[in-house]
Amino acid sequence: MLANCARQPAPSDSPTTSNVIFILADDLGIMDINAYANHYTGLPADSLFYRTPHLDRLVREGVAFSQAYATQLCSPTRAGILAGKFAPRLGFMTAMPLRETYYNQQLPVPEGYNRHDVLDHHDDIAIARAWDNATSNSALTPEVLALPEAMPRHHAAFLGKWHIGGFGAAGVQPQDQGFEALAYYDAGASAYYNWQPSWNNKSLRRFPDMPQEEWKIGKAGPPTAQEYLTDDLTQRAVDYLDTRLATPGQPFFLYLSHFAVHAPYQGKPAETEYYAQRAARGTLDHVDPAYASLLEGLDRSVGRIMDHLAATGLAKNTVIVFMSDNGGIDRDITPKGDGTDNDPFLGGKACLTEGGIRVPLIVWRPGTTGGQWVDHPVDYTDIYPTILEAGGYDATTVIDREQLDGRSVLPLLDGRAADYGEKTRFWHYPFNVIYNSPYDGFALTPHSAVRRGDYKLIFDWYGRLHLYDLVADPYEQNDLADRQLALRDELLEELLSWLQANVGKRYYPQLNPGYTPTEEARTVPFRNLLPAGFLGK
Repeated sequence: MLANCARQPAPSDSPTTSNVIFILADDLGIMDINAYANHYTGLPADSLFYRTPHLDRLVREGVAFSQAYATQLCSPTRAGILAGKFAPRLGFMTAMPLRETYYNQQLPVPEGYNRHDVLDHHDDIAIARAWDNATSNSALTPEVLALPEAMPRHHAAFLGKWHIGGFGAAGVQPQDQGFEALAYYDAGASAYYNWQPSWNNKSLRRFPDMPQEEWKIGKAGPPTAQEYLTDDLTQRAVDYLDTRLATPGQPFFLYLSHFAVHAPYQGKPAETEYYAQRAARGTLDHVDPAYASLLEGLDRSVGRIMDHLAATGLAKNTVIVFMSDNGGIDRDITPKGDGTDNDPFLGGKACLTEGGIRVPLIVWRPGTTGGQWVDHPVDYTDIYPTILEAGGYDATTVIDREQLDGRSVLPLLDGRAADYGEKTRFWHYPFNVIYNSPYDGFALTPHSAVRRGDYKLIFDWYGRLHLYDLVADPYEQNDLADRQLALRDELLEELLSWLQANVGKRYYPQLNPGYTPTEEARTVPFRNLLPAGFLGK
């Protein structure tokens, strides 16, 4: 965008300018890729229920990260990836279906608020709640230097799930953030068959007061021969690669944002039937045939893109980054008991336990020795500077100027952990959620977390603290909160100080004035652990 021209980075001193393909999966659990499941359990791929040969190949030929972190939900991660900043700094707290905002209701914006903040978002939770929900931003605005805008030499294209554009708000769609929008949908989920009418919807009936001529929530693009969404997006990606072959001399950045494996669980009928009869069904508590088909479609997409890169010669100068936007939707914590299972990791999507935020991350780079595993912690904000550096830009300058939280992970591919360094990570989820807590089985309460070094503290605003040594105890079975009191309190103070310095008060939960302790369903009484004055006015 013109406003950001002066902020574009200079090329780095490195002569290497690579093409970059970033593939983001939706709701993919860390145990869903067989190479990851084998890494953590030792079980061979042919003994597992899911089939992921192409993702396993990506691990075998690339570098896999065992401690890569996203946020607890898709929109915050997606915003943080494109901004290179922790999502709470951007006001992204959660992911939502279509919601009313100050913008789409054409309402006055309260002082200090964002016009794309939602008016209300809540689950129908019947039990007593000590906290009322916060609000959340719903759009990555042009004030942020988005990743493609920081790559002026590259042609940038976007495909698939957006969900950071204020539910179809004008000015905050992919084409407004430096991308050519090939096909996209600004929503949290999509049908896998006959999705085009929803993507092409331009009716303002949903938000009649929206201050724009039409409600353009997406763009299905010209028809392909593929009737299944994952295959369609893959075909468009392959077609895009062919157009770049016809434009030699200009590198490209392709962001392929799949909806798979997000619900609705609409697998291909033949594949679903195959998985229903598969002997390994139930291994690692993976049982859903439709989910397995969704995953196979995602895997097939990665394989087709890798094969096309090799066949066209583009593989010689293309870096592939693959990641999931949050932990898997775990059968033990969802109300319907559907999805996958992240065991032995605790919890899943919407939780700040490892099952909710530790995700697969794989980097494939020409000339790098494949089959490596990196145990150094990294996170979603690192995608921005990693892609910048891979593209031949001076990532350090952008990190400093834009005050990014991310760092390039490329030094870790070469064993240079000191060049990546150490950093503290923060999460914040100020909502009561219908998903079951992995601790007590009741609805999740607002919670925040910090990881510094080997230790992670989870602060449940209900008044509970959990502390884990994630190197010694990655599956969070040994809670140290009542044994390492000094470290627990030190991390809590650091977390609360970071929230006060970086997160607006509207993004904090607020005490529920109607809360009655005697009606509390939980066996542990509510305690307000916040220091006096923390919540402000």
